[in-house]
Amino acid sequence: MAVRIAIAGKGGSGKTTLSALLCRALVERGTKPLLAVDADPNSCLAERLGVTTQQTIGDMREELRQDPQSVPTGVSKREWIEQLIHEDIAETPGIDMLVMGRQEGPGCYCYINSVLRDCMGRIGAQYQGVVIDNEAGLEHLSRRTDGEVEVMLVVCPPNVIGARTAARIVEIKNRLGLEVGALFLVLNPCDQPLSPELAAVFAQSGLETLAVIPTDPQVAAFDVAGRSLLDLPGDSPALTAVRQLIHNLAERRLL
Repeated sequence: MAVRIAIAGKGGSGKTTLSALLCRALVERGTKPLLAVDADPNSCLAERLGVTTQQTIGDMREELRQDPQSVPTGVSKREWIEQLIHEDIAETPGIDMLVMGRQEGPGCYCYINSVLRDCMGRIGAQYQGVVIDNEAGLEHLSRRTDGEVEVMLVVCPPNVIGARTAARIVEIKNRLGLEVGALFLVLNPCDQPLSPELAAVFAQSGLETLAVIPTDPQVAAFDVAGRSLLDLPGDSPALTAVRQLIHNLAERRLL
């Protein structure tokens, strides 16, 4: 079945690394074609996947806002935007890449963003899997950037701030009625069992911990060298944990 997985959490929690490893593990499992969406203005998922991209969706959105008459005669704006998005997709064997880029500038983007969400929904439906690396923070949740997703992974460090972040994301999801099929917690990096006191704080979010990602020197070395995590050795502890995460999703029939 097709699956859309969104990654949420605070800055520095390892969302992009997890997104890249998820792409690797999903393709290994046979979930392809796969679309990787970098929805963080500080875009670096493409680099982690070793993919070269050109124009971002943010660039396209700004050009359309400044020159709405650029839409060709006889073509609806929705059709034109969808065509431009297709042109911005970087294609590689197994994984296609789409970079959202800049956030909104001055002025109103409501209509363009609404059209963009609709187009993204239709394009995503053409893939067996979609992995969305969200921007840091929680603002994107209130903007409903991700649309409908089957799985959202809340990535948090194993500390009180991480637990509060998880609880806040659950609160926003429930208050706004976000279209999320299943919401899970991912602890990263986490090398020791949580203390009873800290486990009790995390339990207040009501989230099940789907995966625990250990500290991985190999991932750190690849990041420093600017190497694609798709080339990470198969015995990488972090990759092994993400493969188990995928297995856990499959057991719940979410893949």
